Amino acid sequence: MQHGPAVRRRKLGAELRNLRAQAGLTSGEAARLVGWHQSKVSRIETGISGSKPADVRLLLDAYDVADPQLRELMLALAGADSGGGRDHWWHAYRGVLPLTYRDFISLESQASAMRTLETTVVPGLLQTPEYARAVTRAAVEGADEDQLDTLVEVRMARQDVLRATPPLELNAVLDEAVLRREVGGPEVMARQLGRLVEAARLPQVRLQVLPFAAGAHIGVTGPFVIFSFSRTSDLDVVVLDHLTSSLHLERKEDLQAYTEAFNALRARALSPGDSSEYIAAIAHGT
Repeated sequence: MQHGPAVRRRKLGAELRNLRAQAGLTSGEAARLVGWHQSKVSRIETGISGSKPADVRLLLDAYDVADPQLRELMLALAGADSGGGRDHWWHAYRGVLPLTYRDFISLESQASAMRTLETTVVPGLLQTPEYARAVTRAAVEGADEDQLDTLVEVRMARQDVLRATPPLELNAVLDEAVLRREVGGPEVMARQLGRLVEAARLPQVRLQVLPFAAGAHIGVTGPFVIFSFSRTSDLDVVVLDHLTSSLHLERKEDLQAYTEAFNALRARALSPGDSSEYIAAIAHGT
């Protein structure tokens, strides 16, 4: 992963290929216009290689693309001025983190808003170090202490998006099981619940609890994340995590379905104020 997540590389490549075709150029002709080898154009169009914003500008100029909104979209896909200027700090961990996790962090870092349904554990952006360590120890079988230290360090670094300018807007619905599952022992869990109550006071964070009393709901099929981007909704993506991989959904009908599902879950969940009181009550054993 050189310049943004794979899902965006593929989208950028497909869009650039369409623009080249509309300009009536072959990949070889496009390459000659910008002074590249044809293979570089092909790698960008197939999503094999990333493309820097400067490279995208060259191609857009070569294809006579003047529409400012279209140019902005293409440059956003290439990562230009995205995420409020946050750098790609996670590249330093590329020898430790799998590609799918780096893709997720890249989307999270560049997004303006994140909607998430969590059914098993506290969202990573709101985890305490002790809770994160316990979750990671359970999830990464055979990890030694140094690996755990690194993975927890990454988890804590991810939380900077909530303190950025502008901050990521986090809208989370938590199934009550998240609050009841004792991760790391009673003391670790008590501090984690306290952290959730504190986070709920932040203006950029909206937490809602879906209590057991709500019964079965559309979220029983599993957790999901919807990332939104301030430049354009064309970049929005749904991420579904699996044991060995992540699935990215970009089709408008998929985005609409998950957006409607999230709105339905919010409607069934407790209000943010009642949710904070609910979390505090669980923390105090009531």
